[in-house]
Amino acid sequence: MIDFTYEADFELVNTKQHVEWIQNALLEEGFEEGDINYIFCDDEYLHKLNVEFLKHDTLTDIISFDYTMGKLISGDIFISVERVFDNAKDLGIEFSEEINRVMIHGILHYCGYKDKQEDDVKLMRSKEEYYISKIAK
Repeated sequence: MIDFTYEADFELVNTKQHVEWIQNALLEEGFEEGDINYIFCDDEYLHKLNVEFLKHDTLTDIISFDYTMGKLISGDIFISVERVFDNAKDLGIEFSEEINRVMIHGILHYCGYKDKQEDDVKLMRSKEEYYISKIAK
């Protein structure tokens, strides 16, 4: 089950569309849907998690806690709407495109994709772009 919780002044416009998009991405990657929780929050909320759980005293756009077992994808994905908004502005793209990128980024990590090495980053970006192209505008 894919669930959305809002701890910030934000809500997805079409949750059904996002659920189907994520489900299709999981199927295409060869995984099954478990319990996936998206928690949309502000910078302060996510910063506290970053310090408490990861010992990083920085702002970030996403933190995910992966509970995947085998091919069953489960986890909690925390997204700072403020960071996503600022990043979209800095990149000169629509907020909707950046929120979708961050949402699928968390899922791709659960599917085993990494983003620490240059080649891994290229593959991750390619996968993000591919799945962003799959969601209706």
